[in-house]
Amino acid sequence: MAGTTSSIGRKYAMALSAMFLLIFLVMHLSTNMISIFSEDSFNAASHFMGYNPAVQYLMQPILIFAVVFHFVMGFVLEIRNNNARPVKYAMNQGSANSTWMSRNMLISGAVILAFLALHFYDFWVPEISYKYIQGNNPDELRYWEELHHKFHDVWRVALYVIAFVLLGLHLAHGFQSSFQSIGARHPKYTPFIKAFGNWYSVIIPLGFIIIAIYHFVTQ
Repeated sequence: MAGTTSSIGRKYAMALSAMFLLIFLVMHLSTNMISIFSEDSFNAASHFMGYNPAVQYLMQPILIFAVVFHFVMGFVLEIRNNNARPVKYAMNQGSANSTWMSRNMLISGAVILAFLALHFYDFWVPEISYKYIQGNNPDELRYWEELHHKFHDVWRVALYVIAFVLLGLHLAHGFQSSFQSIGARHPKYTPFIKAFGNWYSVIIPLGFIIIAIYHFVTQ
């Protein structure tokens, strides 16, 4: 009973961290999408996010914790689930019982985690270096140019596109799964959650892909 309870608790915590990250993706996309329409507005929004104490010292640590927790817990749950199956998918016609993505969340999660490492290297590490290591004075006009420059190389754009396609596939399964884990299984709500999740898993990654391609073609 204790093992079952702890397993349910892990899935519930995993779902809550997923929902937090789903909200963050919307906010992150909304801010970055401004870069397509207005350089000045993007600089202003980025400067606010970069120097607002609540964002930097409250939301940012929570975000980092949520990312680490979500992926670590995801790997733990996936490994436990695989070990608990008496018959492997390969011997049980897995493709007939579930989608490819639901059977390979561990793989897509690992690829997305590698992408996040690249993303942190591209943006978060230089930001920390600029503000805290080099000790530079705030420059409200630097953000758009820094973002634009990151997509100068076609290989980096290709990596971002591939990562966001995998993110979309990951979200297509994970969105509905996270709601089911917190008990949203009523037949009345399931079709809406599934439809909304499908749209979300397309629109969010597509938005990021558009941003990357826009900054590449406008070099």
